[in-house]
Amino acid sequence: MGSAEVSPQMAFARFVRRAIDDARQERGWTVTDLAAHTGVGRSTIFRWLAGDWQDYPELAKVRGFCSALDVPVTAAFRALGLPDGAPAARRRGDDAPVEADVRVILDRLADPAVATEEKHQIRDMLRYLAHRPARRRAG
Repeated sequence: MGSAEVSPQMAFARFVRRAIDDARQERGWTVTDLAAHTGVGRSTIFRWLAGDWQDYPELAKVRGFCSALDVPVTAAFRALGLPDGAPAARRRGDDAPVEADVRVILDRLADPAVATEEKHQIRDMLRYLAHRPARRRAG
């Protein structure tokens, strides 16, 4: 491997490790305390630390984790490689409908009422679209 590309799992694990270290140092919290204050289970926290996940963490849990620790959720989203809510630069006039669609997709992925199977299908389709070869335009 020529480049040392960092996976979302590794980047998010580093983010979580820093947040936990800060909570331990500043507040004296253990992982059990952290779980109680953030609403994120100990096993989930340990999976995040190990980078042991295939599907993205539930965004509601990430938000709760960040909120309880006074950490910007945008930093967590950046570590995950997700849009961070910052205004995106406009490239074309038709971006607004696309951005609205992306917001709807992210909301469905974060919604605990949406079936896990549906979330898997959405993620699979997004991976397919993200990694398919670009088409050349006839012109």
